[in-house]
Amino acid sequence: MIKIGVASAFMYPDLNRAVFGKKTLCYIEKDMANYISKYNVQPILIPDLTNKNERNAFLNQMDAFVFQGGNDIAPEMYGESPINNGQWKGDPYRDEYELEIMDFAIKNNFPVFGICRGMQLLNVYFGGNLYQDIITQKPNAILHRDANKYDQLIHSIDIQEHSILFKLTKTNKAYVNSVHHQGVKDVGKDISVLANCTDDQIVETIQWNGAPEGKVIGVQWHPEFFYNSSTPLFQTDLLFEHFLSYINK
Repeated sequence: MIKIGVASAFMYPDLNRAVFGKKTLCYIEKDMANYISKYNVQPILIPDLTNKNERNAFLNQMDAFVFQGGNDIAPEMYGESPINNGQWKGDPYRDEYELEIMDFAIKNNFPVFGICRGMQLLNVYFGGNLYQDIITQKPNAILHRDANKYDQLIHSIDIQEHSILFKLTKTNKAYVNSVHHQGVKDVGKDISVLANCTDDQIVETIQWNGAPEGKVIGVQWHPEFFYNSSTPLFQTDLLFEHFLSYINK
C-alpha cells in the first residue's frame, strides 16, 4: 500500500478544552483522510518530532506528501508584517514544521500535493507571497469564503491550455469550491500558474517547474469536499491520480 505522509494540523493548549487542555494535538481532517484513502493509499499523519534525525528517518519512509488546509500562513514567512492591526497573524509554529517537511520532500525528489493552505505554503517555500486577506488587498475580488455556505461556495476557473490540468480534464473551464480568504499574490521562483478564478484572476492551481508536470503541485480548492457539493464540479480526482503515478519513479 502507498504511504502518503500528511503534514499535521495543530490544536494548541486550551484550558477551556475538557480533554488534553494543556497539550498540543496533531490531527488530519476526516474528509481529507477519506479522500486520500479511497485510492488504496494509506494516509500517515506526520508527528511533530523534535529530533531532526528521527524526523527525517520517518519522512524517508513515505512515498509522497500531502499538505492539507487550515490556519493562515504567518506573513513573516514571506517577509511581511500582519496587516489590519495584526488581524491575520497566522500560525508560525505550523509554518516552520511544514516548511521543514516541504524542504525534505523537494530536496529528495518526492511528489508533493498542496491543498488550499498547502498550495499557499508551496508558493511561499519557493519565495512567493500571499494576499493576507483578499477582500482587503484585492477589493474587486469575488467572495472566496463564506462561513455559512462553506464548501457550497462555488465559482468557475479558467484552465491554462497545454497545462497538465488541461491535458487531464480536456477542458479550459471548470467549477470548484472556495473556502479561503488568503491567496497567492506573487508566484515563487520556477512556479507556473495552471488555473485562475474566472471572475478575479485569483490563482487556483500552481506547479513547480523543477519536477515533471503535476509531481509538485497545489490547488486552492478543497477536492476532499467535492463529494458533498450540491453543484456538479469537475473531475479534480484526475489530478490526484496523476500525482500518485509519480510514486517510486
